[in-house]
Amino acid sequence: MTWPEGVGRMVLEEVDSTNAEGLRRLPGLAGPVWILARRQTGGRGRRGRAWADPPGNFAATLAMLPGEAPGRLAMRSFLAALALGEALEDVTGLAGAFALKWPNDVLLEGGKLSGILLESDGQGGLALGIGVNLMAAPRPEPDAAFPPVSLRAATGLQVAQEALLDALAPRYASWEAVFAAQGFAPVRAAFLARVVRLGQPVVARAMREVHHGVFDTIDDTGALVLKTTTGRRTIPAADIFFP
Repeated sequence: MTWPEGVGRMVLEEVDSTNAEGLRRLPGLAGPVWILARRQTGGRGRRGRAWADPPGNFAATLAMLPGEAPGRLAMRSFLAALALGEALEDVTGLAGAFALKWPNDVLLEGGKLSGILLESDGQGGLALGIGVNLMAAPRPEPDAAFPPVSLRAATGLQVAQEALLDALAPRYASWEAVFAAQGFAPVRAAFLARVVRLGQPVVARAMREVHHGVFDTIDDTGALVLKTTTGRRTIPAADIFFP
C-alpha cells in the first residue's frame, strides 16, 4: 500500500510523548501528519496512566485538524483500532490473529498488544496516539484488565517501527474516507464483526459504578450497550473486564 496523499510523515529519534508533540504542532499544521518516535520517554495511556515503551516498540500519533464536535472526534478511536488490526495483519501475514476489545484495544492471544489514546486541543484539533508492543511487553499494571503481550514473544516475528507506520497510515486513511462519506454506521459494523465477547458476559468499570451484563452491541455513538438484570444500560466510557 502507498502512503496516503496529503498526509505528512515525521520520524523523531526521541520525544517525551508523541501525543504531546502532536498537540504542540497542531497550531502550525497545514494538513494531517503522522509523528513516529523511535523512543518515547513519557508516554501515557487512558485516565492518566503511564504507558511504558521498551526499546523497539511502536509509538506514533496522527495529528489532525478535523474541526468537529467532541463526540465525532471520539469516534476516531474505532477507526484507529480497525486500521491497526488490519495493518498488523498486513505486516505479519497473520490473518484473523488480532481481535478488538471495546473501545479500542487490539488483542493478541488474549493479551493487550496495543493502546490507543485520543486527546483534543478543545478547538477541533486531535492527537490520535497509538502504542504497540512490537518487541517487548511492559510489566502489567496492578489493575490491568489484560496482561500485556508483545508481538515478538507471541509470534516470533520482528516488525520494524517504520514498517508498521507505513502499513498503518494508508489503512487509517481508508477508514477516514469511509467515515467522511458514510458516517459511523460502516465503522460500527466492521468493529462489531471483530470485537471480542459480543453476546457474552462482561464487567464494565466506569469512574463511579461497576456494571455487570451481557455485551449486546455498541450504539451509534460508540457507547457500550449491556443487557443487565435491570434492563439495557448504555455506558459511554469504562474499562472492560471478562468474568
